Amino acid sequence: MTAGEYITHHLTHLTNVGDKQTGIVDFSYLNLDSIIIASVLGAVVCFLLWRAARQATAGVPGRFQAAVEILFEMVDGQAKSVIHNANSRKMVAPLALVVFLWIFLLNAMDLLPVDLLPLIWQLIYGAAGHDPHHAYLRVVPTADLSTTLGMSVSVLLICLYYNVKIKGLGGWAHELVSAPFGTSKNPVFALILGIINFLMQMIEFVAKTVSHGMRLFGNMYAGELVFMLIALLGGYAALSLTGGLLFVGHLIAGTIWAIFHILVITLQAFIFMMLTLIYVGQAHDAH
Repeated sequence: MTAGEYITHHLTHLTNVGDKQTGIVDFSYLNLDSIIIASVLGAVVCFLLWRAARQATAGVPGRFQAAVEILFEMVDGQAKSVIHNANSRKMVAPLALVVFLWIFLLNAMDLLPVDLLPLIWQLIYGAAGHDPHHAYLRVVPTADLSTTLGMSVSVLLICLYYNVKIKGLGGWAHELVSAPFGTSKNPVFALILGIINFLMQMIEFVAKTVSHGMRLFGNMYAGELVFMLIALLGGYAALSLTGGLLFVGHLIAGTIWAIFHILVITLQAFIFMMLTLIYVGQAHDAH
């Protein structure tokens, strides 16, 4: 297998349409690997938070409870600085905490050895009587554009809900045609400004949603590619006469990038969470 074939294989999803070679932007199929891994890790996050709530004590907390409390206070503090409606924070702050932990775990799948889970899946797929070379599996859901855009669209729906809840349907509809350029007493100018304002509002919603998902996807997709290149370095080390030096370089590069990537996955989870809070906070503000 050449380097290009290796990367292509690892960038191909397990889908509901068989062995189809998938591109970055194609929503005509379901990426089963992203759905399954994201669902399992989401359940893990909910279980951990449920366990922390069940075992919480008023006395000296254990390390697990202390860690969850620190995270909750951090997220709650950020929510209070952005969303000034106390009733809204009762739902949004826990949601932001779940989003942060969920995306962190999704991103952390990138820290597993590149070939570990795909190799296990190849063995299972081959044992079932199929060609193991067609056993595709991508283990980083946030390196899948359909996953990150699905998350950002969910945030958009939450923002639309709070726009209507806080401002009322009529108030929000008036805002759509009166902001950001205002309106006019002249009926003709009022109509023109209303159309322009509405188009600008739609562009803003679309731009925020697309950039929200693309930012996370782009960073995690690039990180995934770097890990694959480092894995190729280890593969060449095993096949070359100077494999000793290449293998040392493979270990050093892999270790350095993994340590740096811990910061990346944490930062990307925090940024996605903060943008979620900011966008929901904007839905509470009147223009």
